[in-house]
Amino acid sequence: MADSSQIREHMEVIGADGAHVGTVDKIEGERIKLTKKDSGAEIEGAEGSHAGHHHFIPLGLVAEVEGDQVRLSATGANAVTFVEE
Repeated sequence: MADSSQIREHMEVIGADGAHVGTVDKIEGERIKLTKKDSGAEIEGAEGSHAGHHHFIPLGLVAEVEGDQVRLSATGANAVTFVEE
């Protein structure tokens, strides 16, 4: 896991394949809170109860932080399966 202290608000969260997963709102405990903008229909397959509220990515999925991007160890499609509400 990368150093979570390097993760800042508005950084892009991408999968290991470079796919956009979300945008950092803030760190809460051991999770990255994604902005609501990335928690709605913009996430492939998100609908109904998954839309319109914050989602979280476990910090354990962070492979590295570089520039303005947080890269996950999982692909974008797989990372969405780890998203918590």
